[in-house]
Amino acid sequence: MLWHAISPSRAYVKAAHDVVRHSNLSSDAKVLIMYVQGLPESRANEALSDHAKRIGIKGRAYQRAKSQLKEAGYVHEWRWQGQGGLWMTDQLFSNVPLTDEEARGLRGAKAQAEPADRSPAVGQAGTRSVGASQPEVEEEREKNTPHPPTEVPAADAAESVAATDPEVVQAERVLLSLRHATPQLHLGVREARGLSEMAADWLRRGVKAAELRTALVSGLPADGVRSAFGFVRHRLVRKLPEPLEPAPPVAPVRPPVRCEGDGPEHVFRPRADETLCRPCAQRAAEEAHYAKWPLYAPDPDSEFQEPVRWRERFKEVLAEDAARPASAAAG
Repeated sequence: MLWHAISPSRAYVKAAHDVVRHSNLSSDAKVLIMYVQGLPESRANEALSDHAKRIGIKGRAYQRAKSQLKEAGYVHEWRWQGQGGLWMTDQLFSNVPLTDEEARGLRGAKAQAEPADRSPAVGQAGTRSVGASQPEVEEEREKNTPHPPTEVPAADAAESVAATDPEVVQAERVLLSLRHATPQLHLGVREARGLSEMAADWLRRGVKAAELRTALVSGLPADGVRSAFGFVRHRLVRKLPEPLEPAPPVAPVRPPVRCEGDGPEHVFRPRADETLCRPCAQRAAEEAHYAKWPLYAPDPDSEFQEPVRWRERFKEVLAEDAARPASAAAG
């Protein structure tokens, strides 16, 4: 092999041989280390996924590179629950491998120290190291993280959320939580906000937040999702449920009217156009029945004015019929 190399005089990044010759790191992972290592301080708080997108590492390629960097000790993450029950993630990126204990110690020191009091990086090799001389890199996991989101300033995000209705806010939370169900549906804050209105239509049509999340993450393509934004947008449009049917109108409450039945004057509240209250209507129906079937009418001379029921009268008739042959035989 013929070899010829000219060292650049400006705009270059020093890459350690341990990184370049690492056998367990793919080319995407190595390029990502060198890219982040050369970032200015002003961009150190951006998410690692945002940096990867800028150099064309997206989707499954990014997830594979990130997994390799975590196994090799170049990336460390901690999930924690903040105020309001929101889950967030702290992410530390280094151009030198760190153990979990070293990363935790560095995280604690950086959380307490001022920018001018930062301690040197663990394993620093004389040049600027991403291990500790740079701020931690936060990866956006939910809204209202301790550091401002990379896509929208904190003040603008607060105004935007305040100007939306509750369904849009809940829909945006569901879209941001898709990354926890599957890394293939990792949406940024701006992407989730752009789809929140479409997702809010599902909630307005009676779909619960858990049902919406299930509809978006279930049945993913076997060959993976190329674009999380395009895939989620396609499902929100194609699987939109039917709108809720309007509730039946409530019948108006009718005012009380005077009952036209016999007895003392009284009023009742009708359900339709009836002119008799329920007791008077029942009494009128019994009178009409007894007028048609006088046999079953109560005896006015009886001590009891209770009407004779048909079952009792039927038993009496049977008893009379059974008694007649016995009296005839006796005579």
